[in-house]
Amino acid sequence: MMKNNIEMDQANEINEKNMISELDSVSEMKEMKVGSHMISNERTTVDSTNEGLNPLTFADNMEPITVSRKVTHGKGNTAGKRAGRVSMILGACALTLGLTVAAPSAGAQKLEQGVRSEHVLQLQEQLSDLGYFDAGMTGYYGTITKGAVRKFQQAQGLSADGVAGPATLNRLNKKAKAEGETLRQLAKLIHGEARGESFEGQVAVGAVVLNRVHSSEFPSSISKVIFQKGQFTAIDDGQFNTKPTQTSYRAARKALNGADPTNGALYYYNPKIATSVWSKSRPTLLTIGQHDFTR
Repeated sequence: MMKNNIEMDQANEINEKNMISELDSVSEMKEMKVGSHMISNERTTVDSTNEGLNPLTFADNMEPITVSRKVTHGKGNTAGKRAGRVSMILGACALTLGLTVAAPSAGAQKLEQGVRSEHVLQLQEQLSDLGYFDAGMTGYYGTITKGAVRKFQQAQGLSADGVAGPATLNRLNKKAKAEGETLRQLAKLIHGEARGESFEGQVAVGAVVLNRVHSSEFPSSISKVIFQKGQFTAIDDGQFNTKPTQTSYRAARKALNGADPTNGALYYYNPKIATSVWSKSRPTLLTIGQHDFTR
Protein backbone atom coordinates (compact mmCIF):
# COMPACT_ATOMS: atom_id res chain seq x y z
CA MET A 1 0.00 0.00 0.00
CA MET A 2 1.47 3.38 -0.97
CA LYS A 3 2.33 5.78 1.79
CA ASN A 4 0.83 9.27 1.61
CA ASN A 5 2.33 12.24 3.42
CA ILE A 6 -0.74 13.71 5.01
CA GLU A 7 -0.58 15.89 8.07
CA MET A 8 -2.99 14.97 10.79
CA ASP A 9 -4.17 15.65 14.31
CA GLN A 10 -4.40 12.55 16.45
CA ALA A 11 -5.12 11.62 20.00
CA ASN A 12 -1.84 11.56 21.94
CA GLU A 13 -2.50 11.19 25.60
CA ILE A 14 -5.47 10.23 27.75
CA ASN A 15 -5.13 11.08 31.43
CA GLU A 16 -7.45 10.18 34.26
CA LYS A 17 -9.79 13.02 33.40
CA ASN A 18 -9.88 11.95 29.72
CA MET A 19 -8.20 15.17 28.57
CA ILE A 20 -6.69 14.64 25.14
CA SER A 21 -4.38 16.90 23.17
CA GLU A 22 -4.27 17.15 19.38
CA LEU A 23 -1.02 16.76 17.48
CA ASP A 24 0.15 16.08 13.94
CA SER A 25 1.79 12.72 13.27
CA VAL A 26 1.94 9.83 10.83
CA SER A 27 -0.34 6.82 11.41
CA GLU A 28 1.30 3.49 10.75
CA MET A 29 -0.54 0.17 10.72
CA LYS A 30 1.00 -2.48 12.94
CA GLU A 31 1.17 -6.14 12.09
CA MET A 32 -1.57 -8.13 13.80
CA LYS A 33 -1.96 -11.89 13.94
CA VAL A 34 -5.26 -13.61 13.26
CA GLY A 35 -8.07 -13.41 15.82
CA SER A 36 -11.73 -14.41 15.77
CA HIS A 37 -13.13 -11.04 14.75
CA MET A 38 -9.85 -9.15 14.28
CA ILE A 39 -7.60 -10.79 11.67
CA SER A 40 -4.54 -9.45 9.86
CA ASN A 41 -2.26 -11.52 7.64
CA GLU A 42 0.03 -8.83 6.33
CA ARG A 43 1.75 -5.64 7.42
CA THR A 44 0.29 -2.51 5.91
CA THR A 45 1.32 1.10 6.34
CA VAL A 46 -1.36 3.74 6.02
CA ASP A 47 -0.90 7.47 6.42
CA SER A 48 -4.10 9.47 6.63
CA THR A 49 -5.50 12.56 8.25
CA ASN A 50 -6.67 12.08 11.80
CA GLU A 51 -8.31 14.55 14.13
CA GLY A 52 -7.78 14.57 17.89
CA LEU A 53 -10.43 13.29 20.25
CA ASN A 54 -11.98 15.09 23.19
CA PRO A 55 -14.85 12.87 24.37
CA LEU A 56 -15.85 15.31 27.09
CA THR A 57 -17.43 17.87 24.74
CA PHE A 58 -20.68 17.38 22.87
CA ALA A 59 -23.20 19.46 20.96
CA ASP A 60 -26.52 20.34 22.54
CA ASN A 61 -29.07 17.52 22.59
CA MET A 62 -26.43 14.88 21.85
CA GLU A 63 -26.36 11.58 23.72
CA PRO A 64 -23.70 11.64 26.47
CA ILE A 65 -20.79 9.25 26.81
CA THR A 66 -21.68 6.04 28.61
CA VAL A 67 -18.86 4.25 30.41
CA SER A 68 -20.88 2.10 32.76
CA ARG A 69 -23.72 -0.38 32.45
CA LYS A 70 -25.39 1.25 35.43
CA VAL A 71 -27.79 4.02 34.49
CA THR A 72 -28.89 6.65 36.97
CA HIS A 73 -31.47 9.35 36.54
CA GLY A 74 -31.39 12.60 38.50
CA LYS A 75 -34.54 14.38 39.61
CA GLY A 76 -35.57 17.16 37.28
CA ASN A 77 -37.14 20.42 38.35
CA THR A 78 -40.87 21.08 38.13
CA ALA A 79 -40.61 22.86 34.79
CA GLY A 80 -38.63 19.97 33.35
CA LYS A 81 -41.22 17.46 34.53
CA ARG A 82 -44.04 19.52 33.02
CA ALA A 83 -42.15 19.77 29.71
CA GLY A 84 -41.60 16.02 29.79
CA ARG A 85 -45.31 15.36 30.34
CA VAL A 86 -46.23 17.70 27.48
CA SER A 87 -43.72 15.96 25.22
CA MET A 88 -45.17 12.56 26.09
CA ILE A 89 -48.72 13.78 25.41
CA LEU A 90 -47.71 15.26 22.05
CA GLY A 91 -45.84 12.10 21.14
CA ALA A 92 -48.85 9.95 22.01
CA CYS A 93 -51.11 12.17 19.91
CA ALA A 94 -48.73 11.95 16.98
CA LEU A 95 -48.66 8.17 17.19
CA THR A 96 -52.44 8.05 17.41
CA LEU A 97 -52.71 10.13 14.25
CA GLY A 98 -50.11 8.00 12.50
CA LEU A 99 -47.51 10.76 12.37
CA THR A 100 -43.75 10.46 12.68
CA VAL A 101 -41.99 12.43 15.40
CA ALA A 102 -38.71 13.59 13.87
CA ALA A 103 -35.43 13.70 15.79
CA PRO A 104 -33.72 17.09 16.20
CA SER A 105 -32.09 18.08 12.92
CA ALA A 106 -28.46 19.01 12.56
CA GLY A 107 -29.61 22.48 11.55
CA ALA A 108 -30.80 23.08 15.11
CA GLN A 109 -27.39 22.27 16.56
CA LYS A 110 -24.25 24.25 17.12
CA LEU A 111 -21.28 22.16 16.09
CA GLU A 112 -17.80 23.30 16.99
CA GLN A 113 -14.29 22.03 17.67
CA GLY A 114 -14.23 19.31 20.32
CA VAL A 115 -17.66 17.88 19.54
CA ARG A 116 -18.06 14.22 18.64
CA SER A 117 -21.42 13.10 17.27
CA GLU A 118 -23.40 11.66 14.37
CA HIS A 119 -24.18 15.24 13.29
CA VAL A 120 -20.47 15.98 12.91
CA LEU A 121 -20.20 12.89 10.70
CA GLN A 122 -23.06 14.21 8.56
CA LEU A 123 -21.35 17.61 8.39
CA GLN A 124 -18.10 16.02 7.22
CA GLU A 125 -19.86 14.03 4.51
CA GLN A 126 -21.64 17.11 3.19
CA LEU A 127 -18.45 19.18 3.20
CA SER A 128 -16.68 16.33 1.40
CA ASP A 129 -19.37 16.17 -1.27
CA LEU A 130 -18.89 19.90 -1.86
CA GLY A 131 -15.09 19.58 -2.03
CA TYR A 132 -14.24 21.36 1.23
CA PHE A 133 -13.30 18.36 3.37
CA ASP A 134 -10.56 16.03 2.17
CA ALA A 135 -9.91 13.74 5.09
CA GLY A 136 -11.28 10.62 6.75
CA MET A 137 -14.81 10.61 8.14
CA THR A 138 -14.37 10.46 11.90
CA GLY A 139 -17.45 12.04 13.49
CA TYR A 140 -15.08 14.27 15.47
CA TYR A 141 -14.91 18.05 14.99
CA GLY A 142 -11.18 18.73 15.01
CA THR A 143 -9.01 21.38 13.43
CA ILE A 144 -9.39 19.90 9.93
CA THR A 145 -13.17 20.01 10.12
CA LYS A 146 -13.04 23.53 11.51
CA GLY A 147 -10.86 24.63 8.60
CA ALA A 148 -13.26 23.04 6.10
CA VAL A 149 -16.22 24.80 7.71
CA ARG A 150 -14.38 28.11 7.56
CA LYS A 151 -13.69 27.65 3.84
CA PHE A 152 -17.36 26.87 3.21
CA GLN A 153 -18.43 29.92 5.21
CA GLN A 154 -16.06 32.18 3.27
CA ALA A 155 -17.39 30.87 -0.05
CA GLN A 156 -20.97 31.43 1.07
CA GLY A 157 -20.43 34.92 2.48
CA LEU A 158 -21.04 33.80 6.05
CA SER A 159 -19.14 34.73 9.16
CA ALA A 160 -16.00 32.59 8.82
CA ASP A 161 -15.48 31.55 12.43
CA GLY A 162 -15.21 27.80 11.79
CA VAL A 163 -18.24 27.14 13.99
CA ALA A 164 -21.16 25.37 12.32
CA GLY A 165 -24.13 27.18 13.79
CA PRO A 166 -27.72 27.14 12.48
CA ALA A 167 -27.03 29.58 9.62
CA THR A 168 -24.06 27.57 8.35
CA LEU A 169 -25.82 24.21 8.73
CA ASN A 170 -28.98 25.42 7.04
CA ARG A 171 -26.96 26.74 4.09
CA LEU A 172 -25.02 23.47 3.96
CA ASN A 173 -28.23 21.42 3.95
CA LYS A 174 -29.42 23.39 0.91
CA LYS A 175 -26.17 22.73 -0.93
CA ALA A 176 -25.62 19.04 -0.21
CA LYS A 177 -27.94 16.20 0.70
CA ALA A 178 -26.96 14.14 3.72
CA GLU A 179 -26.68 10.56 2.46
CA GLY A 180 -25.52 8.99 5.73
CA GLU A 181 -23.36 6.39 3.98
CA THR A 182 -20.76 6.13 6.76
CA LEU A 183 -23.45 5.68 9.41
CA ARG A 184 -24.96 2.96 7.23
CA GLN A 185 -21.60 1.19 6.97
CA LEU A 186 -21.13 1.24 10.74
CA ALA A 187 -24.66 -0.11 11.30
CA LYS A 188 -24.02 -2.89 8.76
CA LEU A 189 -20.80 -3.90 10.49
CA ILE A 190 -22.49 -3.95 13.90
CA HIS A 191 -25.31 -6.06 12.48
CA GLY A 192 -22.90 -8.48 10.82
CA GLU A 193 -20.63 -8.80 13.84
CA ALA A 194 -23.00 -8.63 16.81
CA ARG A 195 -26.65 -8.96 15.86
CA GLY A 196 -27.07 -11.76 18.40
CA GLU A 197 -25.62 -9.66 21.21
CA SER A 198 -27.35 -7.31 23.63
CA PHE A 199 -27.74 -3.65 22.72
CA GLU A 200 -24.76 -2.87 24.93
CA GLY A 201 -22.76 -5.51 23.11
CA GLN A 202 -23.66 -3.96 19.76
CA VAL A 203 -22.69 -0.48 20.95
CA ALA A 204 -19.40 -1.97 22.16
CA VAL A 205 -18.55 -3.24 18.66
CA GLY A 206 -19.26 0.22 17.25
CA ALA A 207 -17.10 1.77 19.96
CA VAL A 208 -14.16 -0.46 18.98
CA VAL A 209 -14.39 0.96 15.45
CA LEU A 210 -14.40 4.53 16.77
CA ASN A 211 -11.54 3.78 19.17
CA ARG A 212 -9.51 2.50 16.24
CA VAL A 213 -10.24 5.63 14.20
CA HIS A 214 -8.66 7.72 16.97
CA SER A 215 -5.70 5.38 17.47
CA SER A 216 -2.41 5.87 15.61
CA GLU A 217 -2.29 2.10 15.05
CA PHE A 218 -5.22 2.11 12.63
CA PRO A 219 -6.57 4.07 9.65
CA SER A 220 -7.99 7.49 10.39
CA SER A 221 -11.50 7.10 9.03
CA ILE A 222 -14.49 4.96 9.91
CA SER A 223 -14.76 3.41 6.46
CA LYS A 224 -11.06 2.54 6.28
CA VAL A 225 -11.18 0.91 9.70
CA ILE A 226 -14.22 -1.15 8.71
CA PHE A 227 -12.73 -2.33 5.41
CA GLN A 228 -9.16 -2.79 6.60
CA LYS A 229 -8.11 -6.16 5.25
CA GLY A 230 -8.66 -9.13 7.53
CA GLN A 231 -9.96 -7.24 10.55
CA PHE A 232 -13.64 -8.13 10.76
CA THR A 233 -15.22 -11.51 10.10
CA ALA A 234 -18.41 -9.90 8.77
CA ILE A 235 -16.44 -8.33 5.92
CA ASP A 236 -14.68 -11.57 5.05
CA ASP A 237 -17.72 -13.87 5.09
CA GLY A 238 -20.22 -11.45 3.54
CA GLN A 239 -22.43 -10.90 6.59
CA PHE A 240 -21.67 -7.20 6.22
CA ASN A 241 -23.98 -7.18 3.22
CA THR A 242 -27.05 -8.23 5.22
CA LYS A 243 -29.63 -5.53 5.94
CA PRO A 244 -29.03 -3.83 9.31
CA THR A 245 -31.87 -3.46 11.80
CA GLN A 246 -33.04 -0.30 13.52
CA THR A 247 -31.28 -1.59 16.64
CA SER A 248 -28.02 -1.69 14.69
CA TYR A 249 -28.56 1.91 13.61
CA ARG A 250 -29.30 2.95 17.20
CA ALA A 251 -26.13 1.24 18.38
CA ALA A 252 -24.11 2.96 15.64
CA ARG A 253 -25.48 6.37 16.61
CA LYS A 254 -24.81 5.66 20.27
CA ALA A 255 -21.18 4.87 19.53
CA LEU A 256 -20.81 7.90 17.26
CA ASN A 257 -22.17 10.11 20.03
CA GLY A 258 -19.43 8.90 22.38
CA ALA A 259 -20.78 5.84 24.20
CA ASP A 260 -18.06 3.31 24.92
CA PRO A 261 -18.95 0.38 27.21
CA THR A 262 -15.48 -1.10 26.52
CA ASN A 263 -13.48 1.72 28.11
CA GLY A 264 -11.18 2.08 25.12
CA ALA A 265 -10.90 -1.43 23.67
CA LEU A 266 -9.29 -1.85 20.26
CA TYR A 267 -10.00 -5.57 19.77
CA TYR A 268 -12.59 -8.18 20.63
CA TYR A 269 -13.04 -11.89 20.04
CA ASN A 270 -15.26 -14.80 20.99
CA PRO A 271 -13.20 -17.00 23.37
CA LYS A 272 -15.40 -20.01 22.65
CA ILE A 273 -14.46 -20.18 18.98
CA ALA A 274 -11.24 -18.16 18.70
CA THR A 275 -8.13 -20.12 17.75
CA SER A 276 -5.60 -17.29 17.72
CA VAL A 277 -3.05 -17.52 20.53
CA TRP A 278 -2.26 -13.84 19.93
CA SER A 279 -5.85 -12.79 20.63
CA LYS A 280 -6.09 -14.88 23.77
CA SER A 281 -2.77 -13.58 25.09
CA ARG A 282 -4.01 -9.99 25.28
CA PRO A 283 -5.30 -8.75 28.66
CA THR A 284 -9.10 -8.74 28.74
CA LEU A 285 -10.64 -5.42 29.74
CA LEU A 286 -14.14 -6.82 30.15
CA THR A 287 -16.57 -9.33 28.72
CA ILE A 288 -19.92 -8.36 27.20
CA GLY A 289 -22.04 -11.24 26.03
CA GLN A 290 -19.98 -13.59 23.85
CA HIS A 291 -17.13 -11.14 23.30
CA ASP A 292 -13.98 -10.46 25.27
CA PHE A 293 -12.70 -6.90 24.67
CA THR A 294 -8.97 -6.16 24.78
CA ARG A 295 -6.47 -3.44 23.99
